[in-house]
Amino acid sequence: MASTSSTPPNQCKKWDVFISFRGDDMRYGIISHLSKSLKDKQIKTFTDEGLHKGEEISPELLKIIRESSVSIVIFSENYADSPWCLDELVEILKCKEESGQIVLPVFYKVDSTEVQKLTGSFKEAFDIAVREEKDSPQKADNWKRGLMEVSNLSGWDLQNMKLITLYCSFSKFFNLRKENQNIETLNRVH
Repeated sequence: MASTSSTPPNQCKKWDVFISFRGDDMRYGIISHLSKSLKDKQIKTFTDEGLHKGEEISPELLKIIRESSVSIVIFSENYADSPWCLDELVEILKCKEESGQIVLPVFYKVDSTEVQKLTGSFKEAFDIAVREEKDSPQKADNWKRGLMEVSNLSGWDLQNMKLITLYCSFSKFFNLRKENQNIETLNRVH
């Protein structure tokens, strides 16, 4: 049975990039710089500042995730203490599985193995979110699966690189994507 909740992979997406991050940790540092860097390259980037006031956040953000070609997930120390971030992560994985959305993990001041294995301060943060959702063990299982799956993808560890290197890597990635899309379009025309 076909799913009706996902966006088909060939359908034109409204957003090039959705950035998932824990606002308290990052909004006015790495996120503002990364977002500006991508927007300067004409990469349509969504961070939650793009929501119109008065809209319901949850349904609107889930829709935006589905309308994005790529999701950048920035894991930070407190990412996992937010049920909201974890719900975003589950939706991002759903889009990866159903419509081929590309997921790019970034580890910011947290070790990727702490995310993969749910250990250390990252586990402590995760336990906070699980306590908030104590009536929904299935939700906690989905979060754990999402954290392990995304943290196993090839990504960037900012403990061992400068931010400018990350911005340049993303710029190159999106330039290559646009070039490939242009080639595909030309091939369809001919």
